[in-house]
Amino acid sequence: MAKSNKPIVWSLFAAGGTLAAFLAPVLVLLFLLVAMGHMPGILRYDNLHQFAGHWLGKFSLFGVIALFLWHAAHRLRVTVHDFGLRQDTMVAVVVYGVAALGTALTALALFRI
Repeated sequence: MAKSNKPIVWSLFAAGGTLAAFLAPVLVLLFLLVAMGHMPGILRYDNLHQFAGHWLGKFSLFGVIALFLWHAAHRLRVTVHDFGLRQDTMVAVVVYGVAALGTALTALALFRI
């Protein structure tokens, strides 16, 4: 039986989708509150910077951003296939490459905080 890396990609897709399902409504609610002028104190810059500066905050932000990127990459791959572009290897290299680059840049940005 040939080895496949599909379980790795699929697990990142599933984890990102699950996380998005739980966090997206919360993010929408927070952005609506901010847009309506009701800024919760926790969303002040100094509080968010302090959260991002802590190791647990960095780990949490990295996990959320990276999993969202990998979920989006897999969704884009499937969508491009559904639209009729059958160059699956090329599409996979591009979308997963962008997700990997985004993950690396996220790690770099969080490391600098």
